[in-house]
Amino acid sequence: LKSLLKVSHLMVFFSVSSGVDGQTLTQSEAVVKRPGESHRLTCSGLWIHIQQLWMAWVRQAPGKGLEFIANIRHDSASSNSVRSRFTISETTADSSCYLQMNSLKTEDTAVYYCARDPQ
Repeated sequence: LKSLLKVSHLMVFFSVSSGVDGQTLTQSEAVVKRPGESHRLTCSGLWIHIQQLWMAWVRQAPGKGLEFIANIRHDSASSNSVRSRFTISETTADSSCYLQMNSLKTEDTAVYYCARDPQ
């Protein structure tokens, strides 16, 4: 029986942008990947120019607390111990933020959150 891992993605916005009464939380379907495979998470619909934002990815493994993964602002990025495998990036064309996850491990099983700074 091959080992599998489950990656789910939930976009969470901690604040509302100016002029917006509320934002809808959008959760994508969970995906199951084998160790060693890759997957890219996308955080979109930010309603504001992406370069004006501080964006971050955090995750929560089953039964654990939140763990910081990476943050980015103006193409300046930092990350934790997964930096050799996970890469954060952004595109200004559609105001999206991405988390590219390579060489996935079973310990990467978690709910992944996209977060933005308050405006």
